[in-house]
Amino acid sequence: MKTNNTITARVSCVQKNLFSLLPCDDSKGVNSEKELLGKLKGKFYNLGLEPPVVGDYVKVITNEYGDALIDEVLPRNTVFKRPNRSGHAEGFVKNLLEETIVSNFDYVFIVTSLNQDYSENRIARYVSITLNTGAKPVVILSKADLCDDVELKVEITQAVCDKADVIAISSLTGYGIEKLEPYMQKDKTIALVGSSGVGKSTLLNTLNGGDLMKVNQIRDSDGKGRHTTTYRQLFQLQNGAWIMDTPGLREIGVLDMEEGIDETFSDVVELFDQCKFNDCSHTNEPGCAVLAALADGTLSEERWATYQQLHQENEWGKAKMMQIAKFTREYQKNRYWGWDL
Repeated sequence: MKTNNTITARVSCVQKNLFSLLPCDDSKGVNSEKELLGKLKGKFYNLGLEPPVVGDYVKVITNEYGDALIDEVLPRNTVFKRPNRSGHAEGFVKNLLEETIVSNFDYVFIVTSLNQDYSENRIARYVSITLNTGAKPVVILSKADLCDDVELKVEITQAVCDKADVIAISSLTGYGIEKLEPYMQKDKTIALVGSSGVGKSTLLNTLNGGDLMKVNQIRDSDGKGRHTTTYRQLFQLQNGAWIMDTPGLREIGVLDMEEGIDETFSDVVELFDQCKFNDCSHTNEPGCAVLAALADGTLSEERWATYQQLHQENEWGKAKMMQIAKFTREYQKNRYWGWDL
């Protein structure tokens, strides 16, 4: 009789409590031809452990008579998170106010369309969060065929996010698609993020050379679209690159991302060192380099407001994480003593 084996696998899809798993060889090379279905071991529920997400490498106990059991989530190289204001999933400890979206990616394709969806503030948010993970942000300005000043939009976006690559494309005409080839390397993983209706699924189909994802039409009134992707999934394209498609995100917050914010707004941070006073609040002090830059136009009011807003959100997030840590300590202490919660 066969015995159960423990293998390493990569999570390719999550639908509620069922996980699609792709077995790996010793070097974590993924075999996309032998998919397994797995469920979590009871300790994830009993101990309130964070469940795996798409992109995770996990230790799996195989079962020839049914679903495999996920025993452990291996350390992650990169993680993309967002605040979770709805509370944690039922059955887990409700002490997590941030949600892990995907993990173990090399690039983040930040897709925004050149229509009503275009927002410098939103792009700056995504770039800040991406830089904080250690992955490379690539801003993709989609639907270039609908824009009359494509090059200007590219220049503006590059000025806002000088640490990111910025590429304008049109999946309809093929404009700019060839500029994405350097990122489409075998065994590299790309996370695809952006609002609904910006063309993520269309882009994925274009990169693959064939249909992988259903495409929905956007509303002409506001340029927004319905959610085409309803769950996160990891695809391998024909050229061997891996792409994670995520449900459209209408909003994205900042949580413990100070380094990423400062790297995105390095020009603003450099002004702080030029202020006359070390504790300058940049509001009314004489010799304030920020106020001088705002006055002469070298720093725009919008960019300064975006920087301040992101830092305010970051401070809110850190305060919430301190509350979570305190709650977790109390929960674990009570659980240790066997108190009924």
